[in-house]
Amino acid sequence: MTGSSYRAPWGGLVIGITVLLSLFLIGLPLYIHLFQTEQRSLSSVLIIILPLIVIVASLFSIRCYQIEAGRLIVDRFVLSRTFELSGLQAVEADPHAMASSIRTFGNGGFFSFSGWFRNKKLGAYRAFATDFKRAVVLRFPDMILVVTPDDPTRFVEQIRSFAGLS
Repeated sequence: MTGSSYRAPWGGLVIGITVLLSLFLIGLPLYIHLFQTEQRSLSSVLIIILPLIVIVASLFSIRCYQIEAGRLIVDRFVLSRTFELSGLQAVEADPHAMASSIRTFGNGGFFSFSGWFRNKKLGAYRAFATDFKRAVVLRFPDMILVVTPDDPTRFVEQIRSFAGLS
């Protein structure tokens, strides 16, 4: 069986957080530069640093999820992550999996929800998510992983096939 690729479409929350934070990080130094003439030296530094934060964060955005050769690859522009499917115990689509989650470490919506989270339903888990309603939960012996592919049903079927789950 050959590999497949699944897009990582952005949900409304990721779009909203990314747009608002980007506008703030780019707009603040421009505002200071244009309207706060006594703060020009500060604006010169901020006009470089804050937009750079947007650029760097965008490099960690999730491009797609790839399933190939018994592995799940979370493809990003930099630092893509690979997860071996050999120990997978269960996989299911669950649009409510990330509900009421608390971020314990990671990114809370700027280009994605990536990192470590916790909620009552899953306990501690790792997420690489862009749209909560497309959540797929993968349960390994030592970790729970949540991803959000564009076609959760087909993704689950293919993961089950690769991992030998019924």
